[in-house]
Amino acid sequence: MLTTSLATPPAPLSARGRWTVLAVCALSMFLVGVDTTIVNVGLPEIGRGLGVGTRELEWVVDVYTVVMASLLIVSGALADRYGRRRVFRCGLLVFGLASLVCAVAPSPGVLVAARAVQGVGASMLSPVALAIVVNAMPDPRERARAIGVWASVFGLSMAAGPVTGGALIASFGWRSVFWINAPVVVAALVLVTVFVPESRAERARRLDLPGQALLTAVLCLSVGLLIEGPRIGWTSSLAVGGYVLTAAATAGFVRAELRCDEPLMDLGLFRRPSFATAVLGATAVFVALNTTLLLDTLYLQHTRGWTPLATGAATLPMALGATVCAPWAGSLVGRLGPRRPLVLAGAFIAAGGLCLVGLDEDTAVPLILCALLLIGIGFGFANAPLTNTAVSGLPSSRAGVAGAITSSARQVGAAVGIAVAGGLVAGAGPADLAAASRPGWLLVSACGLFLLVVARAAGPRAAVKPGPRWIPGRGESRGRGKARAAVNPGR
Repeated sequence: MLTTSLATPPAPLSARGRWTVLAVCALSMFLVGVDTTIVNVGLPEIGRGLGVGTRELEWVVDVYTVVMASLLIVSGALADRYGRRRVFRCGLLVFGLASLVCAVAPSPGVLVAARAVQGVGASMLSPVALAIVVNAMPDPRERARAIGVWASVFGLSMAAGPVTGGALIASFGWRSVFWINAPVVVAALVLVTVFVPESRAERARRLDLPGQALLTAVLCLSVGLLIEGPRIGWTSSLAVGGYVLTAAATAGFVRAELRCDEPLMDLGLFRRPSFATAVLGATAVFVALNTTLLLDTLYLQHTRGWTPLATGAATLPMALGATVCAPWAGSLVGRLGPRRPLVLAGAFIAAGGLCLVGLDEDTAVPLILCALLLIGIGFGFANAPLTNTAVSGLPSSRAGVAGAITSSARQVGAAVGIAVAGGLVAGAGPADLAAASRPGWLLVSACGLFLLVVARAAGPRAAVKPGPRWIPGRGESRGRGKARAAVNPGR
């Protein structure tokens, strides 16, 4: 008879109940994903409405992703401790209230601050939704399919954001992209209360506040330098001071995590090739996606003179590619493992980026649409295998933190993609923007090629094999190691 320290299971759910839980969590994740990209297509309109330029607009997007990325792991730990449904509902409430403030923001400062609070709420949704799904699906094959659906919905939401945003802005103005969140949040709160059971880890971890503070500092300093670098100068004294602070915060974070009994992020996890490459792969995919969305939006609206609606419609091929291929990727992961869909993802993203490395003012629209379709297909194939590989590399009792690390990687990638793309075209006029964006399309291709490396490191059938025996790192307490030894008697 086995004894475990796995998360306390909820009352057994029927198959219908399990997939209902997945549907409710997917709805909430769709909201988070859409809000990550819906603002992109509206940036020129927001800039005109509030009287700000490209650099300030980058903060409107990146403050959301940076705050979310920095808090995802601690939010996952809080959910494991206090209850995943409880934290999930708190996140929905915070997200909804912040959205209302964004909708009525009278100035750029208020909008950026409200977007930061939105990020706080969103950080309580992404990892917790995945933890709820993982705990509701005890069968490995069913869980692989469920993670595929979850990742598909999240990927689709990212691709659908610009289309939705363009339609809303054309009909109701840029503030409508925030108003639309209110009814979705209300519906999600009701559905979570009715259908999602409470769950938590049997033994909750302590909160690592020093590690959390240092991680936040590292992310904020890094992204801030990428955004402000073109303005202050990469070799200016201010920039050099930023580099020093970033290096010091990074070293402090590593030291704090290695010395902590229950760290925010057990750095020993990154010795596992499948986990480490999945996290890096998730970062690369979202660098590619967000670089594509920002460069495409600025090029079509500033250089080609397209409206927000037309610009949003131009991303329909990307959304179509993600919609068709994401569920297919989930099925492939469940049957064959992550390697094949990752190879497809890398090849399509690299091909899409290469299509636009010669972008100019007169580039044929069919070529642009073809490139976006290829990138969308690659994005659709990428999410399910990356998510499944990362989650499969961690014990079930850490489901909240497992989802948080993967989600953090995505949001870091999103922030870096926006910052790099914005830095490339900052100050470029409409006539020069296409040429200035070309290094960005090379970056997109490089991200696709990196996924081929990730595919090689991923196990060919990792989705259906039992997870590898867990060996606690320095951050694991002795009690947890003994408890897991009961699960793996061969230790």
